[in-house]
Amino acid sequence: MTDRYCVLGNPITHSKSPLIHAEFAHQTQQALEYTAQEAPLDGFADAWRAFVDAGGRGANVTVPFKEEAFALCDTLSHRARRAGAVNTLILGGNGRTYGDTTDGVGLVRDLAYHRVALAGKRVLVIGAGGAVRGILEPLLGEQPSEVVVVNRTAAKAEQLAHDFADLGSITGGGFDTLDGTFDVVINGTSASLSGDLPPLPDALFAPGAWAYDMMYGSEPTVFLQWAGPRGAKLLDGLGMLVEQAAEAFFLWRNERPNTAPVREVLRQSLNYS
Repeated sequence: MTDRYCVLGNPITHSKSPLIHAEFAHQTQQALEYTAQEAPLDGFADAWRAFVDAGGRGANVTVPFKEEAFALCDTLSHRARRAGAVNTLILGGNGRTYGDTTDGVGLVRDLAYHRVALAGKRVLVIGAGGAVRGILEPLLGEQPSEVVVVNRTAAKAEQLAHDFADLGSITGGGFDTLDGTFDVVINGTSASLSGDLPPLPDALFAPGAWAYDMMYGSEPTVFLQWAGPRGAKLLDGLGMLVEQAAEAFFLWRNERPNTAPVREVLRQSLNYS
């Protein structure tokens, strides 16, 4: 029987994950089937169990179910426990569900792919939701000189800084606390999807700085459109999507695919969709 995997989310029809994993499977000559499955907003756990009952071996989890995925797991990786969220489910041989998160390692690997240095750099992260919580441990693991988290609700950013303070230099607050310039600025909010721009000062970017939006599309996001004229080099989250998928594929199949050609396929799919 062909091993079955899927991505669970709601909505899910827009997902590029089936394309990515089809490319990985072809490249590594693995016989597997990967589909997109919409889970009811009030029935995520049931959707996972139904998929398992139908022969499913693992799943990616996307919005809005990453916290629910965390809650249903029998065993969690260290990084999933730290993030408080799961984006990769693995069915163990004993029928138990193992949860991991690959978002943070996906971001760090994408930055490394583009030769964006983090060690000794001042990094700004915008937002304090689940997406940001999932990237802070790997980000701090790269030993930046400082990570600053800002959010419209300052208390949420302050709480994140408190939760991760044991891993490195990290502070949190509201946008009014921003001071100085940054070498890497990461937009971890979904504001770009609705065309909104956080209230950022114009003098935000140090010389040679990078602006990174965890969102992506066929056109630059609103955040990147704002950052470009202010001197930043620009990256969107497409590479992060591919890299986190590659890590999930490795967890399932114990084989690490080459992400470079898949990045190109995915970029072309956006340009011609």
